[in-house]
Amino acid sequence: MTDSTWSPSMVAPRDPWFRQHPRTALALAAGLYLTVLSLTVYAGPPGDDYFLLYVFPVALITITFGWRAGLTAGLTAVAFVIAWVVLRDVSLTATGWVAHAAPMLVLGLLLGRAADRLRSAEAARLQSEAAALLHREAIEINDLLVQGMAVARWSLQAGQIDAGLKVLDETLSRAQELVSDLIRRADMGSRSEPLDRSGDSHSVWR
Repeated sequence: MTDSTWSPSMVAPRDPWFRQHPRTALALAAGLYLTVLSLTVYAGPPGDDYFLLYVFPVALITITFGWRAGLTAGLTAVAFVIAWVVLRDVSLTATGWVAHAAPMLVLGLLLGRAADRLRSAEAARLQSEAAALLHREAIEINDLLVQGMAVARWSLQAGQIDAGLKVLDETLSRAQELVSDLIRRADMGSRSEPLDRSGDSHSVWR
């Protein structure tokens, strides 16, 4: 029942519990469906409006999986309403059927659309943050190279050939490590984390 625009693997640490644990949310929704069906069939007279409680499992599935799953959840609620009508031998007019079915379907569709848009906006924001972080890290790598080259140049101009070559070698090695790490995390498609600059403290020019 998952929407094609989202899957359980696309989970961010800040996601609410039902997105972090979609199977649990689905199991809870199934339990709610059965609970409401039991109430409509066994509790109170046939005219009781327990069927309105179907909005809870429909809403839970919708905000967890998206609008397609929400529409399916609404249709499932309508199926349970039909079961209620058959089991309790209830007679509904056309208006009654619309009143019972339309809210579930509209809820699944509209709430699902809104949830999908919010999820897309959050994904775009996270991508923007990741791009900004990668840009800052690229600037740090550039600064590392410039500083290292400057120190190496001063050492060479002062006649300290070995020291200059050592600084140059360390600078290039550290820059290669940082760039490789940057490329690796970009290929993984994960959110960027600050670069590990701890190795810089061992450089002879720090």
